[in-house]
Amino acid sequence: MSFEKRFQKRTEDFVCENCGKAIKGEGYTDHCPKCLWSKHVDINPGDRSEECRGLMEPIGAERKGGENFIHYRCLRCKHRHKVKSGKKDNLEEIIRLSEEKL
Repeated sequence: MSFEKRFQKRTEDFVCENCGKAIKGEGYTDHCPKCLWSKHVDINPGDRSEECRGLMEPIGAERKGGENFIHYRCLRCKHRHKVKSGKKDNLEEIIRLSEEKL
């Protein structure tokens, strides 16, 4: 029986395709901490198996259980998902997104 991890740690640096900021990956970095945009590259976190490759727009944020979560929608295929925010994420942008209606 084969078992594939649902979360895979990948330390990758990248340049944000939305704002151009150079990002130093920390293993679970999946979005730009400045503008919060992401890219639709994973089926399961870190697997890089998604073929879409569209930009993921942050469309909202919420606070649950003491954690901030960012909601995304892919501009290409319209897939939606949410991720836990990182410690280096732009808190002002998270607050602004929390005021958006999902």
